[in-house]
Amino acid sequence: MNITIYDVAREANVSMATVSRVVNGNPNVKPATRKKVLNTIERLGYRPNAVARGLASKKTTTVGVIIPDISSIFFSELARGIDDIATMYKYNIILSNSDQNKDKEFQLINTMLEKQVDGIVFMGGKITDEHVHQLKSSPVPVALAATVDPTKSIPSVNIDYEAAAYEATKLLTDNGTKHPAFISGHEDTEINNQKYRGYLRALQENQQELQDQLIVKGDYTYDSGIEAVEQLLALDNRPTAIFVASDEMALGVIHGIQDSGLSVPNDIEVFGFDNTRLATMVRPTLSTIVQPMYDIGAVAMRLLTKYMNKEEVENQNVILPHRIIERNSTK
Repeated sequence: MNITIYDVAREANVSMATVSRVVNGNPNVKPATRKKVLNTIERLGYRPNAVARGLASKKTTTVGVIIPDISSIFFSELARGIDDIATMYKYNIILSNSDQNKDKEFQLINTMLEKQVDGIVFMGGKITDEHVHQLKSSPVPVALAATVDPTKSIPSVNIDYEAAAYEATKLLTDNGTKHPAFISGHEDTEINNQKYRGYLRALQENQQELQDQLIVKGDYTYDSGIEAVEQLLALDNRPTAIFVASDEMALGVIHGIQDSGLSVPNDIEVFGFDNTRLATMVRPTLSTIVQPMYDIGAVAMRLLTKYMNKEEVENQNVILPHRIIERNSTK
């Protein structure tokens, strides 16, 4: 049997309005009355109905989080940052996996809105005009995390991916490699495009022409890293350094190199991107771009709370700092 606010009011011999004030933390309740109501709530096992409270207040204190793959170390660290800040501001989250499938992304956005969430944090791959239209027409605020909207019309939190890729590639050229290879993501996303532009700029500064055979696409997974490096090792002039667009792929690259009987970094240097926990689990440990995944999630959630609570927002497209960390996979 469901215990209702009416049952609590009757048992405590107070009005339903008084019970509501106690439940919602309203200070305008006498201490003795508050104690009596709280004791009755505990004795009856009453749990406020979030949907009913949302209908009354037009807020559900719930945020929808759409994430490509929660099993990914990268996205799980982002999700942790979102959840910690949501808890701090007394929001609950509904987490859904989109598998970076556009149709599923749109379906999840609509499902979140049907559940009357107060806001949405969205993480995805390629942000199309269709995405922009759908997200901008949302009746609740939306913030992007580690996801770039080329129009910059949707609030977002990222790093400067082009600058980071440039710095990574330049480190490899400064170490003596004339033309490092690049293993990129497989999708035509703005983040991939920015990483490519950074890689290209470093080559141009080193007076190197682009060699298409030294650019291989992966899908950010370990297995795709192994497959990509096999293509590079089969070249007549194999590269002596490889910039890889994610740490997980970089692990596959390192193991693929080692399986072929070569050494990292003596024969081939490897540089990753993200600085997930994987970077210190592999041997040799991985040099990489430090992308603050937890902070990106936390700042995106804080940005969303500002919009939900109608606070002033100075910058809706936040760029967080990144840095390079050199470990043992480079010289």
